[in-house]
Amino acid sequence: MPENPAPRQLLFICSQNRWRSLTAEGLFAGHPSLLARSAGTEPGARVRVAAGHLGWADVIFVMEKRHADRLCAKFGAELRGKPVVNLRIPDDYRFEDPALVALLHARLAAYFGQPLADLR
Repeated sequence: MPENPAPRQLLFICSQNRWRSLTAEGLFAGHPSLLARSAGTEPGARVRVAAGHLGWADVIFVMEKRHADRLCAKFGAELRGKPVVNLRIPDDYRFEDPALVALLHARLAAYFGQPLADLR
C-alpha cells in the first residue's frame, strides 16, 4: 500500500497577523494535503513570526515586499533555501473580507497552477 506524502506546509505572513495572513491560513483549514499557519512581522502581531515558523514551512507567502525584507533582515539564515512568494496584497482588507478571499484565491491559484479547490 503506497504511503501518503507528508502535507505541504505553508506559512502566511503579514504585519499584524489579524486580517490578511489569518484569512489565508483559514483557506486551508481541514485541507488533506496542505497545512497552513500564519504570523506577523510587527511587535504587536497576534502571533509574531519566529525562527521556528520559518523552519516548519516548506514555502513562505508574504503579503507585501516589506514583509519579505523584514524576514530577510531578521532571519536570513533560516530563510536559506526556502521559497518566499510575494502575493502583493495591500493592507486594504478586513478579516475574511470577500474581496480579500477572492484575491487570495486568484494569487494562490497562479502560484499552484490550479484553483485551490482542485488541490484536494
